[in-house]
Amino acid sequence: MVVLAASIVSKSGKVLLSRQFVDMTRIRIEGLLAAFPKLVGTGKQHTYVETENVRYVYQPIEALYLLLVTNKQSNILEDLETLRLLSKLVTEYSYSLDEEGIGKTAFELIFAFDEVICLGHKENVTVAQVKQYCEMESHEEKLHKLVLQSKINETKDVMKRKASEIDKSKIDKNRSDKGGFMSMGSGRIETSFSELSISSSASGFGSGSGFGGITTDLDAFSTKPKGRQPSAANAPPKGFGMQLGKSQKTNQFLESLKAEGELIVEDLQPKVGQSRVAAAPPTDPITLTAEEKLNVTLKRDGGISNFDVQGTLSLQILNQEDGLIQVQIETGGNPGILFKTHPNMNKELFSNGNILGLKDPNRPFPTGPAGDAAGVGLLKWRMQSADESMVPLSINCWPSVSGNETYVSIEYEASAMFDLRNVVISVPLPALREAPNVRQIDGEWRYDPRNSILEWSILLIDNSNRSGSVEFVVPPADSSVFFPISVRFSANSLYSDLKVVNIIPLRGGATPKFSQRTNLSTENYQVV
Repeated sequence: MVVLAASIVSKSGKVLLSRQFVDMTRIRIEGLLAAFPKLVGTGKQHTYVETENVRYVYQPIEALYLLLVTNKQSNILEDLETLRLLSKLVTEYSYSLDEEGIGKTAFELIFAFDEVICLGHKENVTVAQVKQYCEMESHEEKLHKLVLQSKINETKDVMKRKASEIDKSKIDKNRSDKGGFMSMGSGRIETSFSELSISSSASGFGSGSGFGGITTDLDAFSTKPKGRQPSAANAPPKGFGMQLGKSQKTNQFLESLKAEGELIVEDLQPKVGQSRVAAAPPTDPITLTAEEKLNVTLKRDGGISNFDVQGTLSLQILNQEDGLIQVQIETGGNPGILFKTHPNMNKELFSNGNILGLKDPNRPFPTGPAGDAAGVGLLKWRMQSADESMVPLSINCWPSVSGNETYVSIEYEASAMFDLRNVVISVPLPALREAPNVRQIDGEWRYDPRNSILEWSILLIDNSNRSGSVEFVVPPADSSVFFPISVRFSANSLYSDLKVVNIIPLRGGATPKFSQRTNLSTENYQVV
């Protein structure tokens, strides 16, 4: 038995990961993997394909293929056992079995494959042993990290010493400069410092005498007071000193940057009594989040080029004692939606009663901190359609040239299925010297001169404003300039109408408290 390579490829033939166990050129392994999708037939129950030189032993995992490339003299029964062990490792190390999930855990998977196969031959190991071997600590690595950290700490100490030396040299230089200015009787000035500070501008030396700048210089001289802090009585009189604030030139500069489309973030002190609103992390012991991403491409003349909805249901548990549970859900019964459970889920339990539970009922769900919003993926679903009535928001753009101007009228029509929030419709414009002339708009608008885009914003679209329009005028331009139009929005409802009905504790007792979040958002929504 000789395993030439273990690979993970997509069903379209894209190579996501490949580990060779014999000496082989890159061109040869790329040729073998490129030939595999052409050899796999649809509707066949076989798990291997043979050519003149090699044998492909494979196993489908959702939208991927786990593939072993062996020679024809290899024992296929042992190859199938190796393939089953590798498939367990893939589901163990990668929670999301897609291109992104495999890419994030590629090195962990390669290290695990190396523990299973050595020089093309299978090692007698289990999944638990492979995890233990991969997690073993290295004494040399620890020593290297300690040496590296000590060097970093030493560099920080050197930086602090250099910074203190620079500050000290600046203070000494400042003292020498002030000493040269006040060389005539510095002791007299130090003695009468408190008198100068307490005296008003009309008494003492007076602002009209030649010593009017002494108070300011003394303030600069005593930047680091010794002993206790000076009281309010020793403060300089009102009217003296530097006034801090933004000058008129700075404000003009910021306004010009804002006019060019730059985002200026200013430091604003919160007013007394003003509440600070922040997105609070989940406080319930169990939180389930159902999300759907929209990928829609509409034609400018009407019709749909692409309509794709991809949804996920994730689970977040704060306390470890709440991990032994099952989740009962309810779907809207849409036949166009295809559901797929995680490989670790009990598929029979889900198909019979819409209950999501692990294959091993004694194994708890992973827990995570309150700030970890990702959670554990339980369920995925997808819906594709060519029905134009399923589109939540349609856009019609009517540009027309009249003389030296182009009149553009854009209208939106929203479906009654959803109430859309934070809607932003981005319309590309020709290169302009100034903002377009917006004559009528339902909502608000903003012009981005750097990217030459008009952003039309509607805070909420509900039954009161299912349709709206905007009209603006720009210099003469071809109608294709105003496409593609990009749209962003979100909603609290879902196409799947998925709801969490109940949380079933496997250890008995009361049902734990849980909350459900739903969100529909756009990933790529365009009119082309």
